[in-house]
Amino acid sequence: MSKVIKILGTGCPKCKSMTNVVKDVVKEHNIDATIDKVEDIMEIMKFNIMTTPALVIDDVITIKGRVPSKDEVLKLLN
Repeated sequence: MSKVIKILGTGCPKCKSMTNVVKDVVKEHNIDATIDKVEDIMEIMKFNIMTTPALVIDDVITIKGRVPSKDEVLKLLN
């Protein structure tokens, strides 16, 4: 079953870094996932978070306000 990953962020450097980390992990480990970049502030507000970037996996907010390591992302996806 494919995972649905959402990266919430308006395009700041940290948001771009998180996107790159997540894409790398998905590619390196052949994880079946859809990565959706959410930049619309109204969409981000629906998740009720105040700090970006945020990582949402299958509608669960897993990380807020910081860029995770590749190992951390891999653990969250397994």
